[in-house]
Amino acid sequence: MKIFLPAGLLAIAYAHAATAMEPFVVRDIRVEGIQRVEAGTVFSYLPVKVGETMNDEKAAQAIRTLFATGFFKDVRVEHDGQVLIIVVEERPAIAQIDFVGLKEFDKDQLIKGLKEVGIGLSRTFDRATLEKAEQELKRQYLSRGRYAVVITTTVTPLDRNRVAINFNIDEGEAALIKQINIVGAQAFKEKDLLAVFQLRTPNWISWYTKSDQYSKQKLSADLESLRSYYLDRGYLEFSVDSTQVSISPDKKDIYITVSINEGERYVVSSVKLAGDLILSDDEYRQSVTIKAGDVFSREKLNASTKAIADKLGAQGYAFANVNASPELDKEKRTAAFTIFVDPGKRAYVRRVSITGNTKTRDEVIRQEIRQMEGGWYDAERVAASRERIDRTGYFAEVNVETPPVAGTIDQVDVNVNVAEKTTGNISIGAGYSSAEKLVLSGSISQANIFGSGRFLSLQVNTGKLNRTVGINYTNPYFTVDGVSQGFDLYHRNLNPTSLGYAFKSQSTGGGIRFGFPISEKDTLSFGLAVDQTVIDIDPITTATPQQYIDFQKEHGNSNITLPLTVAWTSDTRNSAIYPTSGAVHRAGVEFAIPGVDLSFYRLTYQQQHYFPLTKDIVLFLNGEVGYAKGLSGQNLPFYKNFYAGGVGSVRGYDTASLGPYNLNDPDTRLGGTRKVVFNAELLFPLPGFDKSFRFGPFFDAGNVFTDKYTLADEGLRMSVGLTAAWLSPLGPLKFSLGQAINEKSNDKLQKFQFQLGTTF
Repeated sequence: MKIFLPAGLLAIAYAHAATAMEPFVVRDIRVEGIQRVEAGTVFSYLPVKVGETMNDEKAAQAIRTLFATGFFKDVRVEHDGQVLIIVVEERPAIAQIDFVGLKEFDKDQLIKGLKEVGIGLSRTFDRATLEKAEQELKRQYLSRGRYAVVITTTVTPLDRNRVAINFNIDEGEAALIKQINIVGAQAFKEKDLLAVFQLRTPNWISWYTKSDQYSKQKLSADLESLRSYYLDRGYLEFSVDSTQVSISPDKKDIYITVSINEGERYVVSSVKLAGDLILSDDEYRQSVTIKAGDVFSREKLNASTKAIADKLGAQGYAFANVNASPELDKEKRTAAFTIFVDPGKRAYVRRVSITGNTKTRDEVIRQEIRQMEGGWYDAERVAASRERIDRTGYFAEVNVETPPVAGTIDQVDVNVNVAEKTTGNISIGAGYSSAEKLVLSGSISQANIFGSGRFLSLQVNTGKLNRTVGINYTNPYFTVDGVSQGFDLYHRNLNPTSLGYAFKSQSTGGGIRFGFPISEKDTLSFGLAVDQTVIDIDPITTATPQQYIDFQKEHGNSNITLPLTVAWTSDTRNSAIYPTSGAVHRAGVEFAIPGVDLSFYRLTYQQQHYFPLTKDIVLFLNGEVGYAKGLSGQNLPFYKNFYAGGVGSVRGYDTASLGPYNLNDPDTRLGGTRKVVFNAELLFPLPGFDKSFRFGPFFDAGNVFTDKYTLADEGLRMSVGLTAAWLSPLGPLKFSLGQAINEKSNDKLQKFQFQLGTTF
């Protein structure tokens, strides 16, 4: 006898409590109808095994369980004597997914997204899951402002129990923000309030920023920005009463109305401190920037509480709690604040962990960490550790977290996570002018060889101006105290005749150098080298500069020097790769020791400052000065002169073209014994790109001078233009489009320049 319990009648069977199956002992189990699903999978879900008693309850449970797997669209339980038979009809498999009319999204990305909701190739087809996928697809279009989108789904049966799914999409036009209104604004102009919004009505850059497309998340962020705008200007009781978003009948225009209540403007009447005040009064006074009589500013109040928490953190109180409590006098429109300080217990560092480094050795990173295991937690040392690791230049991202140790109240771990970047560098420099056409140079270097933190550079420049073979090696931790050691070997052929310099030179030499850290930010370095330079000014003509001829008569064609260098560097930048604040100071002396062929000295000083104007906009200032002079009655060798012009100097002018020139041949540039250069850049991130790409306007000024070619007479050459900097996989890339603004008749101009592999 065979008893059937179709899945569709299961509920009826329950309602009537009918006995459709006489209990029996199962002697065998047979599965029928399976194609792709393994029989073992079915057996694993069955509530009864061979040798057990089968009844109605277990049959119903088996049907429910097998349906829940999602593999089957029909399940029946039968028996033939004492043989239990499970008859299934499998759901079809998805063999093909196609899109028609897809333009807004990438097909591969959509297929990946659909897979996450259960629709993917080779997966079991389910109508309910398909409907869920349709809704997710529609939601993606709505997030792009495509409110008129129509999605029609077709399911086509194929052979071998398979189906093909086709999404026919009519994307329609994107709905754009037609108007944004702020109702209730009296203290400020509506246009000033709308300026803090990310959402905008269409403008010339909307095609790129998509700021004219409505997004619920963007609107929420804009409302919070609006709230901050009012709170930072004294309006403590500001509130957003309502927000209305409407769309036109044709689903092309969106109207946003924000209704606000400004409230009254409050002035700070007093600021008091309470709690466990373990810091000195001076430290608290320095931290609290909001004062009595100031218009209330949430930004200043938050900055004050954060500054106190940071000072406590520097003393080991990692879990300090600093909160400000207001007392409002609505009649006088004043607010009195009490800042409650709870330092908690002093915390100790249990462990410093490093993750993310696959090439760089742990010891290289630990050398830069200033927070020691087992010591007091020091927030400043933790921050300094992060900055020092970042300044190595080996990592694209450096994140430091200080989670508390579970089960303790006075211990934290310091977890350093790094994302390594390519430290090998192929350096290419190029410039273009109508006179010189394209000039190229290059080098190869590895700043983190074998993950050891050591620098090795092989320079093989084959440019039109320079032909160089050089090796540079630096060990930044020659001693455990952080003393660095380096070696340099080089052979250079300089041929600047194409730029207007009437000489060639060949230099061979080498040297050793050491660097001594004198503080966390400052380094003092010393170096000693030997150099042999051979000068070629043949053939001598009437156009040959007289100083070249005089030098050759006095010193001959070949000369040896023993240059001793002393340099001081101070680096307070927050990042070596993407600096947004801080400064770099460099001062150097090159002294050619008397007693050999040539004796002279060169003094250089450079300052770089980064000023964050907003979260994303940075003002960069660079200034350089140089002075050189011969010793022992000698003149400065002409090939040791300073030069200016081009990338890294005064853009818009040809490379090394500024300063004195040969009167008999104005194309021959002589350089100078004094140098002044100033650069100012305003750097913006490009919308849609990460922080590795920045661009903005620049202003350059500079020149080189001699005793006769003076600053008073010649002044500074200036230029303006646009610059773009990108940390490319091959190294830092910098483009410049410059326009000289006070050039003179003999100046050589070069509007477009770029350099790969080096920055200022």
